[in-house]
Formats: sequence, structure tokens, C-alpha cells
Amino acid sequence: MQHAALNGLTVLERGWLSSNNIVVHRVGGETGAVLVDTGHVVHAEQTVALVRHALNGEPLVRIVNTHLHSDHCGGNAALQRAFGAPITVPPGNAEAVASWDTARLTHATTGQRSERFAHAGTLAPGDHFVAGGRRWDALAAPGHDPFSLILFDAQHGVLISADALWENGFGVVFPEIDGEPGFDDVAAVFDAIERLPVRVVIPGHGAPFTDVAGALARSRTRLESFKRQPERHARHAVKVMIKYHVMEERRIGHDALLQWATATPFLLAAWQRFGGAVEPRKWCARFVDELIGQGVLAREGDAVADR
Repeated sequence: MQHAALNGLTVLERGWLSSNNIVVHRVGGETGAVLVDTGHVVHAEQTVALVRHALNGEPLVRIVNTHLHSDHCGGNAALQRAFGAPITVPPGNAEAVASWDTARLTHATTGQRSERFAHAGTLAPGDHFVAGGRRWDALAAPGHDPFSLILFDAQHGVLISADALWENGFGVVFPEIDGEPGFDDVAAVFDAIERLPVRVVIPGHGAPFTDVAGALARSRTRLESFKRQPERHARHAVKVMIKYHVMEERRIGHDALLQWATATPFLLAAWQRFGGAVEPRKWCARFVDELIGQGVLAREGDAVADR
């Protein structure tokens, strides 16, 4: 049963390749609905169909991105074509979007697909917008991504947490792989969430949940283990990115997967910091083997498939 605080919202729970999409339906004199995050480009047509069904004839008047990782903005272009809705992005990403600098957007550095889109405006920490009869406050949530936002509806206690907090974890802390600080930012975001009167969290991945204290406790434990052992976080990040690429491809040759891995700047940065004397192809191959051994991926002859 949907939590009462979510009445008037449609949460399209997607999975791990595509982020959740949240449709905030119009009320009163509002001109239309607002959509938060748009999933992965591989699922763009499916996202358009799901959003169209959720709208049920209601106009879509705005798309808001919490951050611009490929799993949160990959449907932007397709939705813009389908509905003509303007797109709002965090201001720290605006210049990279305008020039379509896929390295600064991290799509190129992480070896992920994306489709160019145009943005119409920005939403900065401290800004707010009104949709569904609710005031949504944008709050800074650096760590997973330096420019990431979370959105909070204080009246109903609804937090759209993106990848800052899931029920059982949080997103990879990408700056740490590049040797930049990020763990302390994640901890500060947890503290900020704890101070909010949150009743229900809509995460970037997974179902909405109400046990905010439990989620924070589990995430803090995980974060502390990563802070004590940064190499553990790096191994986790590499496996996440390999799994993610196989999800994009569904099935890929083993050699092709390793060629992709050793040509991807993010994975090479992880290897340079944590790979030791092992050459990069063998280092990445170990993670592929681990994922296969864990049943997360499957070996099919000379290929690797998603499971």
C-alpha cells in the first residue's frame, strides 16, 4: 500500500540501470506535472511509455534532474522530444550540458552511453519549486556527485534522495576514486537528512521506505568501513561499473569487456591508485571473475551476460 504522504505522486520504480522516475501530478491551477529524473538512455523508449501512461493525458511541464549521471538523465532527450518539457539541471552541470562535454558530465570517463539534450534552467541548493501543491526545497547532496541535489517536501515529509541514501546503502563516491575527498561529504549529507522531519524516502533506486533511521545507520556503517579501507570502496566501485556496463550491453564478449574496462578512465584511475603491481587487464579480469562467481554476471562461452 502506498504511503499517504505519496498521494499525488507516481513513483516509477525501475531497477539499477535506470533510476526511479517520480511524476508529481498537478493540482489546482497548476499547468501540468513535473518529472524528477529520467533513467538510462537504453530504456528511453520504455521511460517515455511509462511516463505517458502515468500522465494519463496530463501535460508534462518540467523535468528536474537531481544529478546528471547517465542513469538519471538518459531519458531527457527522448522525453523532451515526446512532451516538449523544459529540463532543469544543477547549476554546476549547466556549462557542461550546454557544450555537451561528456567528460565533465562523467559519461565519457565512466564509459557510459548518453544522448545530448538541452537544458532550460538550473535548480541550485536553496532554491525551490512548487509542484503537486507541494513546495520542493533543493538541498545540496555532494559525495556521490559533487553537484547532486536531494529534494524535500517538508509539509508531507517526503524526501527524494537520489543516490545520497538508499534503503541499504548509497551510490559510489566517485570523487574518492580520483583522489578527491568525498566520504566526509557523504557523512555530512547523512547528518543533514537526519535533521529533516522525513516520513518517507523515495530513493534513486529501490522502493520508497519509511525506516529512515535504519537506512542511515546501515549507510553510516558502510561508509565507515570504506573510510577505514578506501581500497574496499575502490573494489566495490569497479565491480559496480563493470556490472553496469554489462547491464547496458546485456551480453558482451569477454575480451571486449576487458578492452572496455582498460580503456575507461574511471577504472584506470582506480587501478592506478589501488591496483598495485598487477597490470590493468588482469586486475579488471579478477573483478569480472568475482562477479561471475557471485552469480551477478554469467559466463556464456566467450561472452559475459547480465543476470
